[in-house]
Amino acid sequence: VQLQASGGGLVQAGGSLRLSCAASGSTLSNYMMAWFRQAPGKEREFVAAMRWSGGNTYYADSVKGRFTISREIAKKTVYLQINNLKPEDTAVYYCAAQSGVIATSVSRRGVYDHWGQGTLVTVSS
Repeated sequence: VQLQASGGGLVQAGGSLRLSCAASGSTLSNYMMAWFRQAPGKEREFVAAMRWSGGNTYYADSVKGRFTISREIAKKTVYLQINNLKPEDTAVYYCAAQSGVIATSVSRRGVYDHWGQGTLVTVSS
Protein backbone atom coordinates (compact mmCIF):
# COMPACT_ATOMS: atom_id res chain seq x y z
CA VAL A 1 0.00 0.00 0.00
CA GLN A 2 1.27 3.47 -0.91
CA LEU A 3 -0.08 6.50 0.92
CA GLN A 4 0.01 10.14 -0.11
CA ALA A 5 -0.98 12.74 2.49
CA SER A 6 -2.00 16.28 1.64
CA GLY A 7 -4.02 19.22 2.89
CA GLY A 8 -1.76 20.76 5.49
CA GLY A 9 -1.08 24.46 5.73
CA LEU A 10 -0.91 27.54 7.90
CA VAL A 11 -4.13 28.26 9.76
CA GLN A 12 -5.14 30.63 12.52
CA ALA A 13 -6.28 29.23 15.84
CA GLY A 14 -9.95 28.37 15.73
CA GLY A 15 -9.84 27.53 12.05
CA SER A 16 -10.37 24.21 10.29
CA LEU A 17 -8.51 21.95 7.89
CA ARG A 18 -9.25 18.72 6.14
CA LEU A 19 -6.30 16.42 5.56
CA SER A 20 -6.44 13.76 2.88
CA CYS A 21 -4.62 10.47 2.52
CA ALA A 22 -4.87 8.81 -0.88
CA ALA A 23 -4.12 5.09 -0.93
CA SER A 24 -3.02 2.96 -3.85
CA GLY A 25 -1.49 -0.37 -4.65
CA SER A 26 -3.62 -2.81 -2.73
CA THR A 27 -7.11 -3.66 -1.69
CA LEU A 28 -7.87 -2.10 1.66
CA SER A 29 -10.72 -4.27 2.87
CA ASN A 30 -8.84 -5.61 5.91
CA TYR A 31 -6.85 -2.49 6.68
CA MET A 32 -6.84 -0.19 9.64
CA MET A 33 -6.30 3.40 8.48
CA ALA A 34 -4.78 5.82 10.95
CA TRP A 35 -3.47 9.32 11.44
CA PHE A 36 -0.51 10.17 13.64
CA ARG A 37 1.22 13.47 14.23
CA GLN A 38 4.66 14.57 15.28
CA ALA A 39 5.27 17.97 16.79
CA PRO A 40 8.76 19.51 16.80
CA GLY A 41 10.94 17.79 19.34
CA LYS A 42 8.30 15.25 20.26
CA GLU A 43 7.57 11.65 19.45
CA ARG A 44 5.03 10.66 16.86
CA GLU A 45 1.65 10.21 18.52
CA PHE A 46 -1.61 8.59 17.60
CA VAL A 47 -4.48 10.84 16.54
CA ALA A 48 -7.27 8.77 14.99
CA ALA A 49 -8.03 5.51 13.22
CA MET A 50 -10.80 3.59 11.52
CA ARG A 51 -11.22 0.34 9.65
CA TRP A 52 -11.45 0.76 5.91
CA SER A 53 -14.44 -1.61 5.96
CA GLY A 54 -16.28 0.78 8.28
CA GLY A 55 -17.43 0.50 11.84
CA ASN A 56 -15.77 1.95 14.91
CA THR A 57 -13.56 5.00 14.93
CA TYR A 58 -10.81 5.58 17.46
CA TYR A 59 -9.44 8.89 18.74
CA ALA A 60 -6.77 10.12 21.09
CA ASP A 61 -8.33 11.78 24.11
CA SER A 62 -6.64 15.06 23.23
CA VAL A 63 -8.54 15.39 19.94
CA LYS A 64 -11.96 13.93 20.71
CA GLY A 65 -14.72 16.27 19.69
CA ARG A 66 -12.52 18.29 17.32
CA PHE A 67 -11.09 15.68 14.91
CA THR A 68 -13.11 13.38 12.68
CA ILE A 69 -11.72 10.54 10.61
CA SER A 70 -13.65 9.32 7.59
CA ARG A 71 -13.08 7.62 4.28
CA GLU A 72 -14.37 7.84 0.73
CA ILE A 73 -14.33 4.39 -0.83
CA ALA A 74 -14.56 5.45 -4.47
CA LYS A 75 -11.48 7.67 -4.12
CA LYS A 76 -9.59 5.28 -1.80
CA THR A 77 -9.00 8.27 0.43
CA VAL A 78 -9.06 8.75 4.16
CA TYR A 79 -9.75 12.17 5.61
CA LEU A 80 -9.02 13.89 8.88
CA GLN A 81 -11.27 16.84 9.53
CA ILE A 82 -9.76 19.12 12.13
CA ASN A 83 -11.91 21.82 13.70
CA ASN A 84 -11.17 24.51 16.26
CA LEU A 85 -7.45 24.24 15.62
CA LYS A 86 -5.13 25.09 18.50
CA PRO A 87 -1.45 26.06 18.43
CA GLU A 88 -0.65 22.73 20.09
CA ASP A 89 -2.02 20.96 17.02
CA THR A 90 1.00 22.20 15.08
CA ALA A 91 2.75 19.10 13.77
CA VAL A 92 3.51 17.00 10.76
CA TYR A 93 0.54 14.73 10.23
CA TYR A 94 1.12 11.24 8.87
CA CYS A 95 -1.33 8.71 7.59
CA ALA A 96 -0.66 5.03 8.17
CA ALA A 97 -2.19 1.74 7.15
CA GLN A 98 -1.88 -1.87 8.20
CA SER A 99 -3.87 -5.03 7.74
CA GLY A 100 -5.10 -7.08 10.65
CA VAL A 101 -4.77 -4.47 13.38
CA ILE A 102 -6.88 -5.25 16.43
CA ALA A 103 -8.74 -2.54 18.29
CA THR A 104 -6.46 -2.57 21.31
CA SER A 105 -3.42 -1.87 19.11
CA VAL A 106 -4.67 0.97 16.92
CA SER A 107 -2.68 3.65 18.75
CA ARG A 108 0.66 1.82 18.58
CA ARG A 109 2.74 3.26 15.75
CA GLY A 110 4.88 0.13 15.64
CA VAL A 111 2.05 -2.00 14.23
CA TYR A 112 1.82 0.07 11.04
CA ASP A 113 4.11 -0.82 8.15
CA HIS A 114 2.74 1.61 5.60
CA TRP A 115 3.21 5.36 6.03
CA GLY A 116 2.60 8.44 3.97
CA GLN A 117 5.15 11.21 3.69
CA GLY A 118 3.45 13.62 6.09
CA THR A 119 1.79 16.98 5.69
CA LEU A 120 2.63 19.98 7.86
CA VAL A 121 -0.06 21.75 9.84
CA THR A 122 0.93 25.03 11.45
CA VAL A 123 -1.51 26.83 13.73
CA SER A 124 -0.83 30.45 14.58
CA SER A 125 -2.20 32.03 17.74
